[in-house]
Amino acid sequence: MNARELKELFITFFVGKNHVEIPSASLIPENDPTTLFISAGMHPLVPYLLGQPHPAGKRLVNVQKCIRTGDIDSVGDTFHHTFFEMLGNWSLGDYFKQESIPWSFEFLTQKLNLNPKNLHVTIFAGDANTPLDEESRKLWLEQGISPEHIHPLGVEDNWWGPAGTTGPCGPDTEIFFDTQFGQPDIDFKTGCQSGRYIEIWNNVFMQFNKTAEAKLLPLTAPNVDTGMGVERTTAVLSGLSDNYLTPIFQPIIKAIEALSSQKYSDNPIPFRIIADHLRAAVFLLADGVEVSNKDRGYVLRRLIRCSVRQGKMLSINQNFCAHLGQIIINNASNFAGDYPELSQHQSSILTALEAEEIKFRRTLDKGLNKITQLINRQKSLSGTDAFDLYQSFGFPLELIQEELQKHNLSLDLDEFNRLKAEHQKQSQTLSAGTFKSGLADHSAVIIKYHTAAHLMHASLRRVLGDHVHQAGSNITADRIRFDFTHPNKITPDQIQQIESLVNDQIKAALPVTHQIISFDDAKSQGALFLAGHSYPEMVTVYIIGSPHNFYSKEICTGPHVENTRVLGNFKITREESAGSGKRRIYAILN
Repeated sequence: MNARELKELFITFFVGKNHVEIPSASLIPENDPTTLFISAGMHPLVPYLLGQPHPAGKRLVNVQKCIRTGDIDSVGDTFHHTFFEMLGNWSLGDYFKQESIPWSFEFLTQKLNLNPKNLHVTIFAGDANTPLDEESRKLWLEQGISPEHIHPLGVEDNWWGPAGTTGPCGPDTEIFFDTQFGQPDIDFKTGCQSGRYIEIWNNVFMQFNKTAEAKLLPLTAPNVDTGMGVERTTAVLSGLSDNYLTPIFQPIIKAIEALSSQKYSDNPIPFRIIADHLRAAVFLLADGVEVSNKDRGYVLRRLIRCSVRQGKMLSINQNFCAHLGQIIINNASNFAGDYPELSQHQSSILTALEAEEIKFRRTLDKGLNKITQLINRQKSLSGTDAFDLYQSFGFPLELIQEELQKHNLSLDLDEFNRLKAEHQKQSQTLSAGTFKSGLADHSAVIIKYHTAAHLMHASLRRVLGDHVHQAGSNITADRIRFDFTHPNKITPDQIQQIESLVNDQIKAALPVTHQIISFDDAKSQGALFLAGHSYPEMVTVYIIGSPHNFYSKEICTGPHVENTRVLGNFKITREESAGSGKRRIYAILN
């Protein structure tokens, strides 16, 4: 079974259970300041998981494209990916465990024809605050899962959330496939680490609200959030223990074999890294991310540069990223979802890949010259020198060692690895919030900033022109960062005009309301929306002002304040370039 067939089965199954299919959101979160990328199907549904009614109802299903940077260092094995597609179904305060678990079992065993004896599941083992998830255990037993295939695990494995210190949270139950069915069972965690037991589906039961006093209070309307990895499940259904042998990746792998004159089976790790990273890069570029040294652009740069480094390890000395990018775009029919943005932005995607590869190859040449200079001057290369080359030039450790061997020199690996571990620890600490999978911060100050961003967007268009459209945003409890389309630097006079317009609307005490209407009606009524973003048939539109005499009208998931008078004083603190044809504004509320 290929990815497209899996998706169609999944969607059809849950539509038959009265779910409504919704489109995949962009990889760039619309209203979530806690993360750079959409890393799960639930991310675009944050306001609805917190209680806001969804335009499509209480039962939803889709395939969502995702990026997880936390797995970037694990890529190279048979089943980890930075970009992947996730099938998901949700209950927004409707059904719960009693329906979710039997439906999951039914889909796996009756629609995908998996042998129940080949499945393992995990449940929450309980802790000092919450007992063993006996309900899930009982439901799995009723489906026919044997007791020895039900594994109670702790908070670190089978408890979700809250994303911050407070909010929705609850146990989950994960479903695993035994890739060596028929062999004697082994310790479950050992089997997971070895790749024998592959997680293919996760059902999260958000049934509690954690208070500031760390109390767990039952939610009146608990939610179900599930996720099934397309790549892993496609491999399982094809009888493969390696995701990269599926049609999703094989055209890319075969192209790398042709470029390198090497076989995937002889040295699979660099093949996998290149295939994964460039697929992720193509999708990020298609969603408007530009290569840079900050935030999303830095992740994109890292993916492309790592691909080039792995290419050098395979002795690919020509530019190849754009060539593989074209193959990835051509291979889109083997992905689960429909992504017209790939072909729509094909030219700019390939141009960006080519430009970054050329730039990085020049950097690698500089690194090679630096190594030669250090060896000639010092007759050695310390672990610190090697790490500086690794960090500053992106020079692979393997290439550094190769150069040293030419001069009969060795490297102090202990020192290099110590410095690398320290750097990784700092990076993980820094990104713990930025890349966190979780519900957005919907504190009162965030909600105010979110509403102010709508006022600013409308004011930018009034001062600069209707060509202005949002091109990204990031809102924290300290400020708004707002990217928009505009070719020129904004003058001090224009900044003052924008500030005045926003503050005038705040003083006018305008009401903020919302309505659920069709996407076509929203467009015809002049509501702003993100270009290239996929929207469901019914959308939520937020209106600042009266419905017939509004100052701002945007398709948005919210939340917002009820009246602009609570916002305070709006002030633009900085304006700068955000790439070709884009500007960036930072603003605060006092």
